[in-house]
Amino acid sequence: MSTPDLNLLVTLDVLLVEGSVARAARRLRLSPSAMSRALARLRETTGDPLLVRAGRGLVPTPRALELRERVGQLVEDAKAALRPAEKPDLKQLTRTFTLRTREGFAENFGLDLMARLREEAPGVRLRFVLKSDKDSTRLREGSIDLETGVVGGATGPEVRTQALFRDRFIGVVRMGHALSQGEITPARYADGKHICVSRRGLDRGPIDEALEPFGLKRDIVMIVGGFSTALALARASDLIASVPERYTGNLRAGMHSFAIPVSMLEVTISLLWHPRLDADPVHRWLRGCVREVCGAAG
Repeated sequence: MSTPDLNLLVTLDVLLVEGSVARAARRLRLSPSAMSRALARLRETTGDPLLVRAGRGLVPTPRALELRERVGQLVEDAKAALRPAEKPDLKQLTRTFTLRTREGFAENFGLDLMARLREEAPGVRLRFVLKSDKDSTRLREGSIDLETGVVGGATGPEVRTQALFRDRFIGVVRMGHALSQGEITPARYADGKHICVSRRGLDRGPIDEALEPFGLKRDIVMIVGGFSTALALARASDLIASVPERYTGNLRAGMHSFAIPVSMLEVTISLLWHPRLDADPVHRWLRGCVREVCGAAG
């Protein structure tokens, strides 16, 4: 059985409301002959004459009367489905948003973001999950709403991205540490005992590459998977942690931070989401709130 032309529903709706081929033609901006041909197709499709001559006018058949209310509702539903999404009623929104981030993001931006969201939508909740890799599968699957991080080769090609802020790596030591006083030279920095942060367990990175032209090498005595771990260890010892500045602001409270004394490129922290959510008005609102909070903290 062939699929019927659904455009005929609009024509049928207007014909049943107007009860006149001429008036229906004017309303749909068609010629009377085009509307007559459309009525003929409707009669063939439904197997019913629908409108029959009665004197100078047309009257609906029982089938037409049966269809009139149903068709009208179908057309209204179709129009509603195809029109742009309406602005959501945020006060009535009840939803949990899941953000995948590295440690430090929730500690630095979570409270301000939660306050910003609940100011407009008191029924929302935030769920932060730890980002252990750059794979985009969870964005594709829809198990997370947003992700933050540095865009790289492992980022899915279809993923939408928008820069949030730029960050730089700094050195962090406990108060009273030798590096908390005096000029920090490349030699003084490299000479200390270091904690290396690497999710993959690597024992070198961009900092080590930047030290090579000086003929220097860090003495890495511990390798950990996260910034918060590195800072907790440095806070309780003479070890040096090297972490991104803005990402770890609150985590470094009560510690001494200093610029790493070698030239290094800044990194751009971006917001990532799947394109199927690009036009969703609630998701657009969420992205805007994250951008505002991260920008205000700059």
